[in-house]
Amino acid sequence: MKTQNTNTEMVVIGGSAGSLQVILEMIKNVHLEIAFPILLVVHRKAHSASILPVLLQQFSAMEVIEIEDKTEIKNNKLYIVPADYHLLFEDKKIMSLDSSEKMNYSRPSIDVTFKSAAEIYGENLVGVLLSGANADGVEGLHYIKKNKGKVWIQDPETAEVDYMPKHAADEIEYDLLIKPDNLANFINQL
Repeated sequence: MKTQNTNTEMVVIGGSAGSLQVILEMIKNVHLEIAFPILLVVHRKAHSASILPVLLQQFSAMEVIEIEDKTEIKNNKLYIVPADYHLLFEDKKIMSLDSSEKMNYSRPSIDVTFKSAAEIYGENLVGVLLSGANADGVEGLHYIKKNKGKVWIQDPETAEVDYMPKHAADEIEYDLLIKPDNLANFINQL
């Protein structure tokens, strides 16, 4: 299975219940020299205090940025979608926020962001789906695959909540089934 792709322009990671520990472990070990940004779409309460970016920054050598409307995309940054907004890519330079209805009971919706990223980045996109309790992200991974992007799914046996990755692994022809302690290594090889 080929994991190296020197043309990677974006890594989008979606997670829900049980994904935070995987994300924290990953960002501790991702090399600062990566030539692309990483975007996190994590389900969280709509009106919770925005402490997640602060927590992530404590573990990451990369700058962590909570996205605002019209945020400019830069390499070597870790972006996180704010609570209660969907994220859309306008192009390879600008991201925008959307407050339309929830998808799969979620805003931000992993599916919405995965689909938007697939339309913009095509084969230069890596979509990663982690632990979670609903099917959000599965349809988006289908779309990434259809647009020739790479699909990575957390091994359901390693997921704290296996519904999301199990559903995805059963439905999608994935490129990698990853264990949490290998995620950073695979990202570093891109």
